[in-house]
Amino acid sequence: MKVSDVKKVCVAGGGQMGRQIALNAAIHGFDTYLTDAIADVLTAVDKWSAEYLEGRVAKGKLTAEQAADAKAKFHLVPTLQEAAEGAQIVIEAILEDKDIKTNFYKEVGAIVDENAVLASNSSYMPSSLFKDCVPNPSRLANMHYFNPALVLKLVEVVRGEHTADETVDFIVDFAVANGKTPIRVNKEIEGFVVNRVLRAIRDEAFFLVEDGVCTAEDLDTGVELGLNHPMGPFRLLDLTGIDLNYMASDRRWKETGVKPHGYDIVKAKYEAHEWGRKTGKGFYDYSKK
Repeated sequence: MKVSDVKKVCVAGGGQMGRQIALNAAIHGFDTYLTDAIADVLTAVDKWSAEYLEGRVAKGKLTAEQAADAKAKFHLVPTLQEAAEGAQIVIEAILEDKDIKTNFYKEVGAIVDENAVLASNSSYMPSSLFKDCVPNPSRLANMHYFNPALVLKLVEVVRGEHTADETVDFIVDFAVANGKTPIRVNKEIEGFVVNRVLRAIRDEAFFLVEDGVCTAEDLDTGVELGLNHPMGPFRLLDLTGIDLNYMASDRRWKETGVKPHGYDIVKAKYEAHEWGRKTGKGFYDYSKK
């Protein structure tokens, strides 16, 4: 299958990543169907997408005609059946929970054509966890966008042992057609590529804060001004979600038996519902902005 064969894109999950992935595809000319199990999420996405496209036009980033075309290609539907039926590619961006994802792949595998590509946006659950849930697992892989997906160019295309070369090539080409720059991750490894490098930085950052060497704010300032990173590790955690980091850290501890640096800090914020920008507070307070 070639990208030119794609007549319908399905994105499952209307959270911060899924909605951006879907709208990005619509902006780049793909007829895209977004679904979510919660009706209120789709209502919020409808309002968000209209405001985003209006903002792009106001800033001169899109013409009114381009925005109207993207809106016409951006479909919000209440069921997976309606979203996935007839799709050539399904991008999964649902909750990072193995049981929920397992049920999803069993359901979507029974809906789509056996050659439709199934791509998981998960940043730490490799597609091999779900290869037994779908017919023809050779068309299953990870396609990891970075947040915010409408802005950041990078996409990690992760090959599992079950993934066919043709599937990897197709996802790479599809990413390019969506204005992204893909990198190939040739085998599954926990954290893939970028997050492993980021984790090394984050582990050291947590150690320095835990040991009283500096505050999170001063560490971010040091990394931003000294290393020229666009944002320090704690600001980045607030952006990507402290809840996701906690779940990944908890899983890492259980699998390795080694408690990660910063685990107690992140757990306390998780339990206090201080998950970063999405809740208005994390390492920084966004409630007054």
